[in-house]
Amino acid sequence: MSGQSITDRITAAQHSMTGSAISKAVCKATTHEVSGPKKKHLDYLIHCTNEMNVNIPQLADTLFERTANSSWVVVFKALITTHHLMMYGNERFIQYLASRNTLFNLNNFLDKGALQGYDMSTFIRRYSRYLNEKAMSYRLVAVDFTKMKRGIDGVMRTMNTEKLIKTLPIIQNQLDALLDFQANPNELTNGVINSAFMLLFKDSIRLFAAYNEGVINLLEKYFDMKKNQCKDALDIYKKFLYRMTKLSEFLKVAEQVGIDQGDIPDLSQAPSSLLEALEQHLASLEGKKTKELNADTRASTLSNAVSSLSSTGMSFSRMDEKEKQQALEEEQARLQALKVTHFILFGQIVSGSKRALDLAFRSVFLPARMPLLAAIPIKNAVFPYTHLTRLFTLISSSGFDALGDLLKPTVPTHTAPPPPPPQVAIHPGGKLLANDLDSSLANLVGSEPDMQWNQPGEKKLTGGQNWQNKTMSTTQWSPAPMAPQPMPVPHGPKVCQQNIPHSELLITEVSLIILQICCFNTRSHHVSYPQ
Repeated sequence: MSGQSITDRITAAQHSMTGSAISKAVCKATTHEVSGPKKKHLDYLIHCTNEMNVNIPQLADTLFERTANSSWVVVFKALITTHHLMMYGNERFIQYLASRNTLFNLNNFLDKGALQGYDMSTFIRRYSRYLNEKAMSYRLVAVDFTKMKRGIDGVMRTMNTEKLIKTLPIIQNQLDALLDFQANPNELTNGVINSAFMLLFKDSIRLFAAYNEGVINLLEKYFDMKKNQCKDALDIYKKFLYRMTKLSEFLKVAEQVGIDQGDIPDLSQAPSSLLEALEQHLASLEGKKTKELNADTRASTLSNAVSSLSSTGMSFSRMDEKEKQQALEEEQARLQALKVTHFILFGQIVSGSKRALDLAFRSVFLPARMPLLAAIPIKNAVFPYTHLTRLFTLISSSGFDALGDLLKPTVPTHTAPPPPPPQVAIHPGGKLLANDLDSSLANLVGSEPDMQWNQPGEKKLTGGQNWQNKTMSTTQWSPAPMAPQPMPVPHGPKVCQQNIPHSELLITEVSLIILQICCFNTRSHHVSYPQ
């Protein structure tokens, strides 16, 4: 099946009607299309994990429900989405998964009715076991090994002997589950399994980096341990050497399927003489007759081993820095594109474009677009007022009056003269001060019962020569106290002065209602404005 199925479209439409944006995003990320989940859906779900008003158990349960599907594509993509949120989402997500008694129960999953169903079902079973083990590791140590601080002062390098001996086997189990995926290059044949393999590849690098640092710490403490501790430590080190070999095979597969060789870290093993020194030391503690190395030789052997393993750790660290830099560049490019897009959209709105208004509403007022204009610092803001603050600040700094020619309400002619316009204070840098937006929105929207819109039966068009600036009712908006000696707002050139057809009245009215809702939010929440 090459695209979204009818079932996918129907399910997404149902979630749209019920207003469940999270369920819709999960559905979109786990369609029957044989490709990895789309980035825009994954980004939205990551954003949701960072919102305090989002129900994390509900999000997780929605993903679990998708794994009950009979299609290997849907189930695989649900696992990939879950893994992605565990890696890049808020820690609350993996904390919830770790708190559950059971996660994925897919040990018997088999899709017999689809192309590649048998082969992909095998990898689904292995993949689900790894995700279960990843959550279990977090439950046992309350930390994600792939995200912990590394380096000389990192978590694994500063851990005491007793805790270290208990923690390293947990890393071993998680790494075993990851390497058990065992995909050959000729089995990575579609976008779904390739997406899973890429996530496993990134996890393997970070997980083994923590494992490697724990072993370095273990070796540095080995010759000062008690006999039982030395026995456990020697067993851990032997298993570490075996897993290093298996990881090397895993990384070879990654290289063969197209991952750049520069993205694959180098693995440097400690000299074999170290293992002999460790075994001889344990034998001497057990009272066996053996020729143990002298102190200088032992110290030299240990130093060479630590140096080799440290070089491996540095190779892993370079990979992390490269990925962080790439992510930063992508985010900056995305923000720049959003700024340009929203300038264009608002220019079209002022020109009376119905579709542009619809697009702007979807892109500005929906939570899925909250990262827009994130470069403008706003603290403790609430949706949707945050978007309006950012957009009004952006428009005011662009040099034109974006709201100057929008349709204005008419009122009966027998009312009192209009109140003087609210004064607006301008920061020396040209940005709106805190109370300006509240006052301007209040004047724009209004909430008095006397205010009326022209009825459809009127023949006069709004705008142009036929427009009459009617007076307003006696009810006045009282502007908030402003800074002393305010200065007027400098207006730029008008964007448009064309007539607005009557068919656009409803569109304009809807936009004003949206602004009125936002005004209500400003009276209900405390918002910090950009200074």
